[in-house]
Amino acid sequence: MSVAGKRILLGVTGSISAYKSALLVRLLVKAGAEVQVVMTDSAQQFITPLTLATLSKRPVLSAFVNTQSDRPGDGSWNNHVDLGLWADALVIAPASAHIIARCATGLCNDLLSAIYLSARCPVFFAPAMDVDMYHHRTTVDNLRRLESFGNHIIEAEYGELASGLIGEGRLAEPELILAKLNAFWAVPSAPSGLSGKRVLITAGPTQEPIDPVRYISNHSTGKMGYAIANAFAKAGAIVTLVSGPTSLPLPDPSIQRVDVRSAQEMFEATQMAFADADIVVLSAAVADYTPAHPADQKIKKKETFFSLELTKTTDIAATLGTRKQPGQLMMGFALETDNERENALKKLYAKNLDWIVLNSLRDLGAGFGHDTNKITVIDKDEQIHEFALKSKDEVAQDLVSLVKKSL
Repeated sequence: MSVAGKRILLGVTGSISAYKSALLVRLLVKAGAEVQVVMTDSAQQFITPLTLATLSKRPVLSAFVNTQSDRPGDGSWNNHVDLGLWADALVIAPASAHIIARCATGLCNDLLSAIYLSARCPVFFAPAMDVDMYHHRTTVDNLRRLESFGNHIIEAEYGELASGLIGEGRLAEPELILAKLNAFWAVPSAPSGLSGKRVLITAGPTQEPIDPVRYISNHSTGKMGYAIANAFAKAGAIVTLVSGPTSLPLPDPSIQRVDVRSAQEMFEATQMAFADADIVVLSAAVADYTPAHPADQKIKKKETFFSLELTKTTDIAATLGTRKQPGQLMMGFALETDNERENALKKLYAKNLDWIVLNSLRDLGAGFGHDTNKITVIDKDEQIHEFALKSKDEVAQDLVSLVKKSL
């Protein structure tokens, strides 16, 4: 199953990213969906109803009562109840902070919010706003409230925003929104031992700020962690991916990605999701040290020698290991250059892990940046599982197989 043959109500609200709604309408129609666009008044300041009507092949609705320009010769009204019953899904994209607040609190002063309150179908919100608005406690609480009602949130993405700031708040790309809808109606595959299991995965590097333009980081690309997330998702697990900065696309639309930058942010995000996780895979390359006093302004080049005071970051694996509950499984990674197995075993026990995945930088084609990897896995019983050089997708499948066997 997919969006083909589905009736989609697309709500468009006031946001600069409303231009993406045209692309979304085109994708939905091309995929075989019937699309009825409903616009708020403010949305029409960013994109014209004519554009969306042409693409959807339906008049755009915006008011309770049709005017002559809406439907020539038709003096009827737009029945929000009938529209709510007609739809197989209501998708609000972009969803401004204003519409999110109205829907979360039950305010109903326009056609779109009236349809939302009348809808019996699944509802998807795709937020779009500036980074500070998106992270404001009010917006966060409103999104959680909407989610608690059974609505689906398509998280905003990280990137450059219209304000010039960089952060979370960009509307999810139309292709991702379509993929989320397709995944919602997808026929579930045969259950596996991982179906319904909650898996928490960390991936990518962290960036530790020195000043507003410089940071300490490492060569991790996140490829291994993203491959692992994809493998668990394909096996039926519910995956949360806490990702450091990377250019990689989300490998599976069902994965919930949480974007972070620093080691502290990664610790906080991982800590929040840890209690609900059945399986935890810590594959991120987290900085061991961070500048003790990041500068507020760009540091000017003056002295011949420059000293930087560093302080230890929180050891995520060790901290979570002390909080591990019976039944939880944890897998850590160790990238070593010498005394590989000895150092990996120390980490296995010191951090209360069930497996340690050992990478050696002395193995060609393994480690950061490659599409391949060569791993040795040591479990808590000190059994050693050695694998040949493989693609990272194949390595991820090997790791998932080890977890399945333990279950």
